[in-house]
Amino acid sequence: MKKIYNILILILLVAFISSCEKELTSEGVSRITYFPEMTMTGADVIFLPLGTAYTELGVTATEKGNQINITTSTSGIYHSYSGNTVDANAANKYVLKYTATNSDGFSAFLERVVYVAKTGDLVNSIEGLYTSTVVRNGASGAQYTNMKYVMIWKTGTNTYQISDGIGGYYDLGRNYGSTYMASGGIVTANNIAANDFTFGPGFPAGAFGGVVTLTSMSVDAAAKTVTFKSTWDSGYNFVVTLKQVQI
Repeated sequence: MKKIYNILILILLVAFISSCEKELTSEGVSRITYFPEMTMTGADVIFLPLGTAYTELGVTATEKGNQINITTSTSGIYHSYSGNTVDANAANKYVLKYTATNSDGFSAFLERVVYVAKTGDLVNSIEGLYTSTVVRNGASGAQYTNMKYVMIWKTGTNTYQISDGIGGYYDLGRNYGSTYMASGGIVTANNIAANDFTFGPGFPAGAFGGVVTLTSMSVDAAAKTVTFKSTWDSGYNFVVTLKQVQI
């Protein structure tokens, strides 16, 4: 019994010494990190008429009051773009991401969105940036009303592309993001005043897949609206009313 008792004492002593060593070796290693503080100059959403030069107003970042470097990346949402800044001569939704990293490797970021669009007169051109209201299979709701934004841009003499052939129902209304845009809808305007349009081939419903087909379009120049219908082969029909935004 005495032998067992001595062994227990030895185990406790070793554990105590080990604990003290850990406490001593960990002493003084705690530190404070100062995360980047970022400030954006100008608006975080900018509307730029096509062809108007873009001026980058910039972002500043500091760490513990000292200015630090910022890296900027630019991406195009409605169609691919890999430049370093906004292309004012190409209609698109541009997202500028500003990133700052502190001395300990911790990062912070801000984003600015720039819409570059041409506002057509809806007599000779249907180009423009639009809010969108969508009725799907006869039903709608507040989240699918006046969604921001859907864009139409020119791809040829009388041909246009719509950023989302289902009006942003999933991208904007359900907030699934741009991978759920039904991109690729092509419209040929044979006679806008007569509401004479023809449509290109079907296109996918974003990440869902399947095929979306544009079936009709009408324009009301006085009301600044474009209304189109599309069908998705998954069993859904969409009636999209676009209201032009004046920029």
